Amino acid sequence: MSYNTLLDYGVYRDYVSLDMGSTVLAEYVWIDAKGTFRCKTKTLETECKTVEDYPIWNFDGSSTGQAPGHDSEVYLKPAAVFKDPWRKGAHVVVLCECVLPVGDTMKFKPQPEFNTRATALKIFDRCKEAKPWYGIEQEYTLFYDDCRTPFGWPNKGFPAPQGPYYCSAGAENAYGRRVADAHYRACVYAGVKVAGINAEVMAGQWEYQIGPCEGIQSGDHVMMSRYVMYRVCEDYGVVVSFDPKPISGDWNGAGAHTNYSTLKMRSEGGYGEIIEAIKKLEAKHMKHIENYGKGNERRLTGHHETAKISEFTYGVADRGASVRIPRTTFLEKKGYLEDRRPASNMDPYIVTALIAQTTILGE
Repeated sequence: MSYNTLLDYGVYRDYVSLDMGSTVLAEYVWIDAKGTFRCKTKTLETECKTVEDYPIWNFDGSSTGQAPGHDSEVYLKPAAVFKDPWRKGAHVVVLCECVLPVGDTMKFKPQPEFNTRATALKIFDRCKEAKPWYGIEQEYTLFYDDCRTPFGWPNKGFPAPQGPYYCSAGAENAYGRRVADAHYRACVYAGVKVAGINAEVMAGQWEYQIGPCEGIQSGDHVMMSRYVMYRVCEDYGVVVSFDPKPISGDWNGAGAHTNYSTLKMRSEGGYGEIIEAIKKLEAKHMKHIENYGKGNERRLTGHHETAKISEFTYGVADRGASVRIPRTTFLEKKGYLEDRRPASNMDPYIVTALIAQTTILGE
């Protein structure tokens, strides 16, 4: 039993209903040295109209692996704001970049090791005319709070082989639907661009789709969707994993398939642009693999609907290829491509910016 589930929500509900006047609680969220989420709450006297109106804050970086103890202050620069699906009302969740002061001033620069968003934003600023769109299929696996047993699996055992779990219904096949649906609803409420959900191939594994988003917005919405997932799982007393191969053996891994297009690809006659983009991705295959998620070599084996990590392939409707061309794209001669290589734990700022850098800027 998770300790969180022992706390009576009915008692908490009495506090949620208290009138707070014009006070706004802003949950500041950031990524720490291990790529996991940290958060803390700031009281604001009133609502802010734009993201620039939210104050820069700071935290103890020595406690998150982001700074030494003798110079521990790391600052939080608000980057994107979402509605708070837990506190509701005017309360917000603020996704932040980690920044450092420039000398003895109150001017700031990105913290280089832990701020991939700032780097991505520079690339997207150079790609505005191309209008790059992304749709990211975020797969994840639910575990019991022992962090070892996938949700719905017997303790120290295995469920029936894969086959009945994908897009499944029924208690014998669909494990964790309430978590998936609660996350879906919380994302919609928050303003995260979530396009849909479905149960995945491995028992206890699910997927949601983020997009279409343009440029830097894709990374912001994927990151916030992951934070929302952690919070939903916290309420249910289960654990979410974004590991690309959470269970070894004859089980599917977890990816973050990245659907991508530019304005030219989406326009009439855009198929040639798509093929050209794929050729550019092929030329930089290993560079992309190096940036597509930790542990991805355990997933990209050439089995379980993946290509081999050492080879680049593409094909129409081919889910065993590095890049899939949807059949509708092939028939209509315009549309998008799907890069199936990114792992479920990939950094969306790095992946989306790298795809744009390779295919638009040719770098």
